[in-house]
Amino acid sequence: MPIATPEVYNEMLDRAKAGKFAYPAINVTSTQTLHAALRGFAEAESDGIIQISTGGAEFLGGQYNKDMVTGAVALAEFAHIVAKKYDVTVALHTDHCPKDKLDGYVRPLLDISAERVAKGENPLFQSHMWDGSAETLADNLAIGQELLAKAAAAKIILEVEITPTGGEEDGVSHEINDELYTTVDDAIRTAEALGLGEKGRYLLAASFGNVHGVYKPGNVVLRPELLKDLQQGVGEKYGKQSPFDFVFHGGSGSTAEEIATALENGVVKMNLDTDTQYAFTRPVADHMFRNYDGVLKVDGEVGSKKTYDPRTWGKLAEAGMAKRVTEACAALRSTGTKLK
Repeated sequence: MPIATPEVYNEMLDRAKAGKFAYPAINVTSTQTLHAALRGFAEAESDGIIQISTGGAEFLGGQYNKDMVTGAVALAEFAHIVAKKYDVTVALHTDHCPKDKLDGYVRPLLDISAERVAKGENPLFQSHMWDGSAETLADNLAIGQELLAKAAAAKIILEVEITPTGGEEDGVSHEINDELYTTVDDAIRTAEALGLGEKGRYLLAASFGNVHGVYKPGNVVLRPELLKDLQQGVGEKYGKQSPFDFVFHGGSGSTAEEIATALENGVVKMNLDTDTQYAFTRPVADHMFRNYDGVLKVDGEVGSKKTYDPRTWGKLAEAGMAKRVTEACAALRSTGTKLK
């Protein structure tokens, strides 16, 4: 069962929360980065999450027409085939989708999965993200209610981001300031609008100073202990212990202590993109510099096919990214936790 069924995905998340570990959610933009993520999970003996952002989907759709839905569907279908060769279970997820891209990305993908479920099949993706952090909380949650109902009907889990994550990712950007911290009131309003599971399961990307990208020490002040306040504040009001399944955005470059605190407070998923991009590209740059006169036809020479063959440097890129995925599994305590 390499691609999780809805039931298995729920089990994965439940196990992570109970065991205080989280799944690395690895952004991919090609079949090659998909294989790198799958290889990393397999080598760590960890299940995991593969995700595609709007920009990643557009890139996957090809530069001729840049269709996000085509790109996402194509890679998801590819993943359903090749993931069978890896001895782990993965869930497919779509990353950040702001309001102006819902009609060109998440809503069509929800419709595709709804059609599959109506025919007795499993959904194509196991979860989708609605990023309403640029909207007012009221508008954010109103759209979240609509999407959660559609997701639940298609046996899909929704991820919502209720307050901003700093930095920039695929055109969605927020300043790094004091607004990057979700309040208990924000969390209570979320529970009032989306429920606590009875309207459909959702993952909550709360803000505790998170920033996309990697910054030098001191530029970002993470407060993962804030998640405990959110759990307690909403839990006391609704009589439910640790009610939220949290997502850690902007996880690249975080310290081991910050990650550990987040895991203790209910994080079940942590996104990685910047670090894995670098891990993929770094071996390629090394290869190109070391084999300058082979990858280029210098001074009338013919170069070396063995060095400019994409398979040569592509294998190095895959290995580099896979290694970073295994490191993420170790940091998130998911190593060796795969479903038997």
